[in-house]
Amino acid sequence: MLNPFFQQGTQSEQGLIQDLINEQLRMYGVDVYYIPRQYLTTNSVIREVVESKFNNAYPIEAYVNTYDGFEGQGTLMSKFGIQPSDDLVLTISRERFENYISPLIKNLPNIQLSTRPKEGDLIYFPLGDRLFEIKFVEHESPFYQLKKNYVYELRCELFRYEDEVLDTNVDEIDDNLVDEGYIQTLTLVGSASTATASLSIVDGGVRLISISNRGNGYTSVPRVAISSAPFGGVSAVGIATLIDGLVDCYGNTNKSKVQNIKIANTGFGYTVAPSVEFYGGGGSGASATSYIGDGIVGFITVTSGGSGYTSPPTVTFTNEIFQSGVSTASAIASAYITSAGIVTAIYITNAGLGYSVAPTITIGSPNVGSAGTYVFNEVITGSNSNTTARVKSWNSTTNVLEVSIVSGSFLAGETLVGSESGASRAIRIINTDDINDTFAQNDSIESEADQIIDFNEKNPFGMP
Repeated sequence: MLNPFFQQGTQSEQGLIQDLINEQLRMYGVDVYYIPRQYLTTNSVIREVVESKFNNAYPIEAYVNTYDGFEGQGTLMSKFGIQPSDDLVLTISRERFENYISPLIKNLPNIQLSTRPKEGDLIYFPLGDRLFEIKFVEHESPFYQLKKNYVYELRCELFRYEDEVLDTNVDEIDDNLVDEGYIQTLTLVGSASTATASLSIVDGGVRLISISNRGNGYTSVPRVAISSAPFGGVSAVGIATLIDGLVDCYGNTNKSKVQNIKIANTGFGYTVAPSVEFYGGGGSGASATSYIGDGIVGFITVTSGGSGYTSPPTVTFTNEIFQSGVSTASAIASAYITSAGIVTAIYITNAGLGYSVAPTITIGSPNVGSAGTYVFNEVITGSNSNTTARVKSWNSTTNVLEVSIVSGSFLAGETLVGSESGASRAIRIINTDDINDTFAQNDSIESEADQIIDFNEKNPFGMP
């Protein structure tokens, strides 16, 4: 039996030891942030964490046990790129955790354990601007001095990101994951404006070109050659378009065929319909017939390309005044836009016939409103696809939005609405390649593999 005159563990003695430890931690420690993990979804069989988030950060002083530097294997170079594998051991006060952090996190949803530090929670280490994940909590070292434990020893490894949501509202913490994870790049519509164009009418121009034979086997767009106009006139210019995926009566998928001819310039001064020939493109057999007329729409000039278009706008002709006593027809044309959402050209399908004065050409409006500024980590939702994602970064100058944790597939032209900011802008370009990760080469590997065997076209080993 122990000597009853020596208590070796009174409350006052334990309190003195705890106070001395707290003072030492404040003198020789560093301020870190303790970030509890909130478990959103777990696997019911093996208890694997499927989805979690970190929305709160609490400052607390900690002593760095590994004073010589980070432990672990350091930074490694492997076939998967550069992999840092630093470890860190920290000591924090048990009393400080139980009196300060535990009361703040015990009522948070999906915490699971609030009475002590737990494995899976994060530590933000400001000296290296890094996030560490707690892998083991040692609560019995030193071993029961005066019959009590006074500290927690946290053995941590560098945090490996797996699409967790980190939104603590502490910028120096949250910015650690700006470039982490799979990131899609969306180019959105900026300020929108309507394009404008002008035209004139001409006589003896090519009013339309009709395809009489599509040909077959084209691997690229063939060049369209229209015979020259007589002296004093201007030769017409045509541009071919192709169509893919046509199936013949035997069930075979043909290569590209010529779909139609767009007229970039009707020319003028023709007295007979010019011949049309096709050159190049890897195929053969295409043929077409041209038709000329008087009082037709001539070359259309884009005076302002506008901005903010996600798809080619409609082109309409109004105030059409025709000659009397002649055959007449209304003009038809199509607009073409760049990847920047600007109208660059208007090509004619039918230049009309019998105009006495030039009609008025009108280009459709972008019909897209752009407003607001997206904020980091907010959830955005596609108006048509209902796809959701979280904002990584938003550049209001280039209108580039980087997102991660994407729940589906966004659609070009749909509007993205921010849940917090209320920002609303339409998608112009979707890039699913992770351009932020220089080691992500999935698409390159697949493209190279398709050059060897491509199962998308047909059975590479022959039909049975």
